[in-house]
Amino acid sequence: MTTQARGIPEADGRVVLSPEFKADAPRNYERLRALGPIHPVRFAPGLDGWLVVGHDLARQALTHPALLKDATPAAETLEAAGFMFHRPQDGLGAQMLESDPPRHTRLRRLVSSAFTPRRTAELAPRVEQIANDLLDAFASSGETDLVEAFTAPLPVTVIAELLGVPEEHREDFRRWSSLALQVTDPGHRAALAGLHTLLRGLIEDKRRAPGDDLLSALVAVRDEDDGRLSEDELAGTAILLVIAGHETTVNLLGNALLALLCRPGQLALLRERPDLVPGAVEEFLRHDTSVERSSNRYAAEDLELGGVRIPRGGIVAVALGSAGHDIPLPDGGDPADLDVARTGARHLAFGHGIHHCLGAPLARLEAAVALRTLLARLPHLELAVPADSLAWIPSGMMRGVLSLPVRYRTV
Repeated sequence: MTTQARGIPEADGRVVLSPEFKADAPRNYERLRALGPIHPVRFAPGLDGWLVVGHDLARQALTHPALLKDATPAAETLEAAGFMFHRPQDGLGAQMLESDPPRHTRLRRLVSSAFTPRRTAELAPRVEQIANDLLDAFASSGETDLVEAFTAPLPVTVIAELLGVPEEHREDFRRWSSLALQVTDPGHRAALAGLHTLLRGLIEDKRRAPGDDLLSALVAVRDEDDGRLSEDELAGTAILLVIAGHETTVNLLGNALLALLCRPGQLALLRERPDLVPGAVEEFLRHDTSVERSSNRYAAEDLELGGVRIPRGGIVAVALGSAGHDIPLPDGGDPADLDVARTGARHLAFGHGIHHCLGAPLARLEAAVALRTLLARLPHLELAVPADSLAWIPSGMMRGVLSLPVRYRTV
């Protein structure tokens, strides 16, 4: 493969998922799709694997019976590269996203019993109140960084209240959950350790004095076999909910707002037609999703995927954002275009198969409520800097801008 001439960073015949690649990810994925549905990549220094960029192959990879979450075949590779996400004692391996059946089945059943659709729906008034409170704090100033003032604090407040996290810990939550997924950042290990320690302490607090919150429910939950979540499973599940329930929505909102600010016509249409917001959220998820790629799968045996041989222990990830641009649209439109009035568009933003995101309804709810509230309160909104000057998350699974400076008038 000769990708360098096409502007894609490459080393040793592999696409490098560098900060430069991620900053221009949509165009880079378009170039890769033109070359084929799967490519050898370098995820990080010392960690190589394969990335699926085509939609049909993505669905196949996400449900392939020999591509598992059990990292045992790749343990030596991961350890040599300094990655320990697969180890339960580090608080990330002992949760359903990094588990296979039957353990995954058990964990998902236990967590689902506490994470109900009714609990999610009941959050709508509180999400709206949080959004309005945040807007009250800066609306009169005429300019702000929407990431710092709105898109980041809203989801962290929601997930912290849902889990029963005291307010004094929420700034740590925001900082640590952001760093935890930036695998090349020197602070990511300390961030994971901080989350692990804090949540274990909170679990002990909930065990002594349970409250009306999700963490207390997880401590108490049992299944029909009278099973409970173990200590490692509780900590791992709590960290998963913090990161998946926060960082994903921060960047979903940021990406959606940036897309609208770069397309004044779409912004005006959505402001005039707030009834379009739920469908527009699906379009934002398809067009520029916050989870740029899936968590890793590991080949349990030698296999072939898209005509490429993957050896046992090979690491495979799916470019979820790319897959959404590789599906014919029902209206025959160009997948590169954003249309907030589009209906029926498909995407893989929440995954596919048994690992489909359990928190998808909450993410959709938060995004819809936040966008409706902000667009109604700030009718004159524009970028305060050129779009091409914005900095993007430099590494890891997430895609999003680090800041979003805007100017606005409230009347």
